[in-house]
Amino acid sequence: MIRLVLVDDQELVRAGLRLILSAHDDLVIVGEAANGQAGVDAARLLKPDVVLMDIRMPVLDGIEATRRLVQASPDAGTPQRVLALTTFEDDEVLWGVIEAGAAGFVLKDAPAVDLVGAIRVTARGGSWLDPQVAQRVMGLVRQRRANTPTPMVDALTDRELEVLRLVASGANNTEIAGSLHLSERTVKGHISAIFLKLGVRDRAGAIIHAYDAGIVPGRYA
Repeated sequence: MIRLVLVDDQELVRAGLRLILSAHDDLVIVGEAANGQAGVDAARLLKPDVVLMDIRMPVLDGIEATRRLVQASPDAGTPQRVLALTTFEDDEVLWGVIEAGAAGFVLKDAPAVDLVGAIRVTARGGSWLDPQVAQRVMGLVRQRRANTPTPMVDALTDRELEVLRLVASGANNTEIAGSLHLSERTVKGHISAIFLKLGVRDRAGAIIHAYDAGIVPGRYA
């Protein structure tokens, strides 16, 4: 079972999510919250597998709430896996979601099958980038790269490229280890090296670089 906490200030949105998600036996909603701070509190208490996080909310917005959950303090428990629920907001909002450490983002008007797929990928340790939003975020990556040069994908070794391709496919560390016949410890080392060379701190950021560089054909091309 994948345990979820829904965080959105609109009751109608939460009701719609409940309706969609309740149709799947492997998904269970264990808590809800109507603002970012309540969402942080609920997630820390209930320890769900995935937090579905709205961005525009009262009291505490979704970006800061995501940051607090991902960058958990020693007394706050294990960092949470956050899947941001977005609309076509301004570019800085989209970039803020990535910098806050969300595992991915999906548009609120995306097909139900995409939402469910995003949850499952996120729950198993992968990242999900909505195709429409990803195009805009890759544009932001290019802009920032032009202003502040960063290491490119071609700085990666062949093995690191293999690992990055699997990360971009949504594979978690266990799946990558099995596919490449490596130990999970070795996979973690490769992923850390990839993050360092690409100047990112999470899988979502690495995936954006992978698709922007064209090393992974598929939905974001």
